[in-house]
Amino acid sequence: MQLHLYNTLTRSNQPFTPLKQNVVRMYSCGPTVYNYAHIGNMRAFLFPDLLQRVLRVVCGYEVEWVMNITDIEDKIIHDSALGSPAWKPEMGGQTNNPNENAAKLALFYEREFLNDISTIGIRREHFHAIPRATDFIAEITDLVSRIVENGFGYESDGSVYFNLNEWRKSEKYGQLCTIDTENFRAGVRIDADEYERDQVSDFVLWKAHKEGEPSWDFELNGKNLRGRPGWHIECSAMGHATLGLPFDIHTGGVDLRFPHHEDEIAQSKAGYGVETSAFWCHNEFLEVEGTKMSKSKGNFFTLRELLERGLDALDIRFAMMSAQYNSVFNFTFFGLESTAKARQRIQDYIYDLKETALDSSSSKSVNVAEFRAAVFAEFLNNLHTPKALERVFAFINSNPANTLDSNSQTQLLAFFGELNDIFDVWNFGARPEKHLEIPSEVSDYAEKRWQAKKDRNFALADEMRLKITELGFTILDSKDSYTIEKL
Repeated sequence: MQLHLYNTLTRSNQPFTPLKQNVVRMYSCGPTVYNYAHIGNMRAFLFPDLLQRVLRVVCGYEVEWVMNITDIEDKIIHDSALGSPAWKPEMGGQTNNPNENAAKLALFYEREFLNDISTIGIRREHFHAIPRATDFIAEITDLVSRIVENGFGYESDGSVYFNLNEWRKSEKYGQLCTIDTENFRAGVRIDADEYERDQVSDFVLWKAHKEGEPSWDFELNGKNLRGRPGWHIECSAMGHATLGLPFDIHTGGVDLRFPHHEDEIAQSKAGYGVETSAFWCHNEFLEVEGTKMSKSKGNFFTLRELLERGLDALDIRFAMMSAQYNSVFNFTFFGLESTAKARQRIQDYIYDLKETALDSSSSKSVNVAEFRAAVFAEFLNNLHTPKALERVFAFINSNPANTLDSNSQTQLLAFFGELNDIFDVWNFGARPEKHLEIPSEVSDYAEKRWQAKKDRNFALADEMRLKITELGFTILDSKDSYTIEKL
């Protein structure tokens, strides 16, 4: 079965085939570890998790998935500076060494991030590598040197910049989104790691050392340019080192199309002479209650904040995966309640199948292979999970587990096992026993009723039963005892 994905590079749905045999090499832009990841970040990480699972489960490919850790960047440096109010005691003591301080802050949030993605169902064993930028300084400086040697970079005041004017003489700049380059002026430079779309300028590859900032030595043309990498160059070097270029798929949020991903394309080709990736796939933004998430609006949430509210991480995972990745996802608390019920509906069906598969007396048979193919066809259509789940719910509503023969039930259990290999939100163990919370008032009435029966005071026993019923419970008597159940 052929997977079709929307390729931002061509602005079209395209059939996907790996560049090298049966192995898919996929690179995802990971977090900048300066704070806790928010739920918008989580969507950007759950999308490639969904994609790599579909590639494995539905398409049968091997997947080498790399997601980087940006552990040196403007915000990390700012928050790790001596005396910063963002510093936490759990990070350890600060020193006079900026490299050590930045590393401590980044490592603290890296650990928190890895815990968060594990909580939300992203499995560490599915990664080929999770490289840190600071472990690839040699590869980064090598790429900067290559870009300069090839005539597309230049040094100014100790920093090295990408010569966009020279690049645009032979190559297109603006492949992933429309960029207004008419007002571009050669030689105008920008040092910030992140900037707006209208700032089409020579961008920094290597930043000159500033007092109080982390820095590394870098020899270029016989000159030591002590400093640190710019943000964009990091992914180009790490992708090349861990997967080789070009790789099959590059993922990230739509906000990274420009400048980050556009600059990756230019840097990689200018330095290595090859394209970065055959496919560029971007997930859309997440909104909260229909508006952009922001701290000023009070609708900014980290995963841990939602869990502290009592929400289930797997419901959050299922909610985000249930929406198509390249449509805006509106996170609402009401919607999450509906998602939790939908997840439980499938969970109950799995329990029903397991409990009746061995002793079903029904003769009704269903074509599970046809059902499976129809569901998987929706995954192959640009990961259209809403339509895939629509088919699942239509099927289980029309085919209660206890109406099917044992062969159909067994095949369906195998199918739902595959479905869970994609979503990873269901349990295939025994159905847990329900724990009934019984109010003390109901228990008291039940004891009085039982004693009244022993005393043959049937009028009082009936009165107690009526009170129990009014409170929403009922009594089931046995020979020597009774049980209380919810009506």
